[in-house]
Amino acid sequence: MTTQIIIIVVCIILSGYFSATETAMSTFNRIRIKTLAEKGNKNAQTVLRLSDNYDTLISTILIGNNIVNILASSMGTLLFASLIANQDLAATASTVTLTVAILVFGEISPKTMAKNSPESFALFSAPMINVLYIVLKPFTLLFKHWQNLLAHLFKKDDDQGMTEEELISIIEEAEEDGGIDEEEGNLIKSAIEFGDLEVGDIFTPRIDITALSINADKTEIAKTFAESGYSRIPVYEDDLDNVIGILYYKDFYTKAYNKPLPITAITKPVIYVAKTQPVNELMKELQEKQLHMAVVTDEFGSTAGIVTLEDILEEIVGEIWDEHDEIIEEIKEISEKEYIVSGKANTDKLLSTLDIYVEEETESVTVSGWAMEALGRIPEVGDVFEDRGLRVEVLEMDGRRIENVRITDIRPSDDDEDEEHDDSDSDKD
Repeated sequence: MTTQIIIIVVCIILSGYFSATETAMSTFNRIRIKTLAEKGNKNAQTVLRLSDNYDTLISTILIGNNIVNILASSMGTLLFASLIANQDLAATASTVTLTVAILVFGEISPKTMAKNSPESFALFSAPMINVLYIVLKPFTLLFKHWQNLLAHLFKKDDDQGMTEEELISIIEEAEEDGGIDEEEGNLIKSAIEFGDLEVGDIFTPRIDITALSINADKTEIAKTFAESGYSRIPVYEDDLDNVIGILYYKDFYTKAYNKPLPITAITKPVIYVAKTQPVNELMKELQEKQLHMAVVTDEFGSTAGIVTLEDILEEIVGEIWDEHDEIIEEIKEISEKEYIVSGKANTDKLLSTLDIYVEEETESVTVSGWAMEALGRIPEVGDVFEDRGLRVEVLEMDGRRIENVRITDIRPSDDDEDEEHDDSDSDKD
């Protein structure tokens, strides 16, 4: 009897060891373990080597865990059979007792402890599990061939890896768990979504371009640099549809301001891009050519706007303000469901900020264009329209373009829906 009890206790301890090892090996921080391994920690090196063959490792753990659990159950049956004359009652008592013991001490408790300190337990477990890994290798190889056969028989043809939506869901879960903060999460999500952006989503429209004529005198050029605060300005010949180069502030003042050198001699080359060009491709092109600005053309070859390297970077890290920029809050919350929004604000960003997700993106890039599209004409102050659960009122115009709008979220809240549901139930009664 004593021998049976000792075997059961040892098996439960080993079951807990295997369960904790499985959890630790699947959740440890690889960077921390790799750092320890590089410093010469032998156990850390073993952990990395075992984790690189994760399928074989899991097979080793499962074989060991099942052996000790079955052995514990067998010893438990023999133990209770010797203590209880009624065999049916003995089998039931053995099953219940061993099930509870293995669940508490062989599964739940060790896995919880290993999850709280996965690196420490992985380092502790490495030597013993490595021995079992070698001893049980013939069996794990057999199971590996069986796994390969099953994988071949039930292979999915439509398996295309992890989607962008799944990656973003993982980031959001990490935010909720506290692994990363909101700012870090937004940065990662912006980087993930970066590949979907086109130049037309981020460019500065033609009406907002500050440019210089090739015939501008140096006093006018200096004044334009001073008033705009820009360090690079496009230079055109005849009209803005013929941009011939980019004039840099530094080049102008160091090479041409007090010298007879014409500005055409110091302008940098310009590249033309279409609105549909992916932003990541443009960034690579600008980096390769050591340029900071590109001219965006429409389908007719006319200048539609410009896009800068700063515009591209802002899509990842957010707005970048320097000492010359006037800080503009494009979306300003004035109450729980009311916002003052700039007409220059990106429509898709606005809808995303307000948690409005639609299958098709809006055709208009800016809020101003969205309002013109919805109203079917050039807006006027006081015009109102409703779209996508939002009430939009034009507050201020700048010529033919909207400066600011007031947006009210008129979608019913969860509380409103619950009250409406309760009222409908009462009417039925």
